[in-house]
Amino acid sequence: MIVKWRKSSFSGGADDQHCVEVGRLVPSTGIAIRDSKNPEGGHLALTSTQFADVITQIKQHTER
Repeated sequence: MIVKWRKSSFSGGADDQHCVEVGRLVPSTGIAIRDSKNPEGGHLALTSTQFADVITQIKQHTER
């Protein structure tokens, strides 16, 4: 599986503790998420629908 990684624009924080990378799975079968501080530690693979649901949940949680 080939993943083209990019660092999230929301990554950062004190001492760059919150580093997330996302990547489109090739062929376009979904989205992968990993900790950029530990790129060899594996990743979470989601369908595009699942990824959208995760983003919705994060936005709802942070708006409280």
